[in-house]
Amino acid sequence: MTTPPATPTPTPTVAELEEQERRLVLPRFTYDDAWRLGTLLVELARERGAPVAIDIRRGGQQLFHAALPGSTPDNDAWIDRKRRVVERYGCSSYLVGCRFRAKGTTFEESSRLDPDVYAAHGGAFPLAVEGAGVIGTVVVSGLPQVRDHALVVEALERFTA
Repeated sequence: MTTPPATPTPTPTVAELEEQERRLVLPRFTYDDAWRLGTLLVELARERGAPVAIDIRRGGQQLFHAALPGSTPDNDAWIDRKRRVVERYGCSSYLVGCRFRAKGTTFEESSRLDPDVYAAHGGAFPLAVEGAGVIGTVVVSGLPQVRDHALVVEALERFTA
């Protein structure tokens, strides 16, 4: 299966990324919610022929994982690196990278973190619950970073609607 040509995804600003995180706070996040969000992401990715891997965690527990045709073990390594950025900074991996770029530098140059362990590339988003803060992560890997991020945001928007 080949990925169809995609319409260019606009690059969001730091302010737009911060607004996404303020807006996409969940009332709760259960095991069943992880399954519903994960299967929604799988459905969206399949509709687009997207060769992605998807991972959802709450705390240290993996609640959902899927690897679609065309994804590779490298996608799982990217998932782990992007997830660690969310766990460390409490915001999306894409927002972290954009904040460094807005300062005229890069995450790799200025974070003092091992790039083999952390990746501030789009696709990992915090699962924040009202009154509890960030309790987990949802991560997509396999597309260009702005599209990984956009896929997660679209799924969370549909999930919270």
